[in-house]
Amino acid sequence: MKIEIKIDEGCTEPKIIVVTNRVTNEINEIVKSLSGEQYQMIAGFQDEQVIVLETSQIVRIYASNGKVCAEDEHGTYFLRLRLYELELRLANQSFVRISNGEIINLKKVKGFDLSFAGTICVSLSNGTVTYVSRRYVAKIKQLLGI
Repeated sequence: MKIEIKIDEGCTEPKIIVVTNRVTNEINEIVKSLSGEQYQMIAGFQDEQVIVLETSQIVRIYASNGKVCAEDEHGTYFLRLRLYELELRLANQSFVRISNGEIINLKKVKGFDLSFAGTICVSLSNGTVTYVSRRYVAKIKQLLGI
């Protein structure tokens, strides 16, 4: 791999250009590390076991009975983080808060039903149906470009 640095006095922000004949895993890893995307994992607890959850596999995170839970395609896990901490940790990924007690992964959404007055019904990839609270409807519509 060759690395070249050019000094340009008129440049106000660094710019990186990758020139390659094809995109490989190595190129993807370089782009990911340069763009600031960090591999995120979250520890979940299930039946006295600690399970390492990959954030891209999480469907939703929600509060229930004073505990924070994460759901993926395989089950539900208890987390030791608070919702606001998870919201901050997952801010640069595809997660969005839809109510005071729930955060969803937009990449795991099957569809949005806007027919309900004042709220939005969300169908998730694992079959869960949830609702966007009125407080967050405008934010979701803005994200969707509606």
